[in-house]
Amino acid sequence: MTHRGPRAIVVVDYDPSWPLTFASLRAPVWEAVRDVAITVEHVGSTAVPGLAAKPIIDIDVIVPTRAEIPAVIDRLAAIGYVHQGNLGIEDREAFKSAAGLPAHHLYVCVRGSAALTNHLALRDYLRGHPDRAVAYGQLKKRLAAQFPTDIDRYVAGKTDFVLAALRAAGDHRA
Repeated sequence: MTHRGPRAIVVVDYDPSWPLTFASLRAPVWEAVRDVAITVEHVGSTAVPGLAAKPIIDIDVIVPTRAEIPAVIDRLAAIGYVHQGNLGIEDREAFKSAAGLPAHHLYVCVRGSAALTNHLALRDYLRGHPDRAVAYGQLKKRLAAQFPTDIDRYVAGKTDFVLAALRAAGDHRA
């Protein structure tokens, strides 16, 4: 068995194909959950035009309450997603995708949850403030160069920017 080292953190310039990739990933997910979910949202940096990002699409399936989560877990399993639990974040369930799909993270979030509120607020703030999106992209590129295999330090290096953006977006919990 070969031991693989830590995965390299790669941040690339914005790719205009990311919304199309999201749409192709969204379609089968929405088909599977549309009678129990509210919507499926493109979140994260790939959802912000002009923003440099890791080329991994972030997707949030939004459900009205926790009560819908078991049904959504079953329906996503039927199309190849493996439930990974909440990974320490309340009201957000993570899933591993089936092989062969474009790189993405899929989450099921309860409407009004902190995780979902933050995802949407940051996305919408950066969409509305292209200058801040450019600054965020530059920060992420610097951090990826500085910590090419240390995801914890990469994420920690973004925290102050993200909290400031959430405050500017009106989230006073940030």
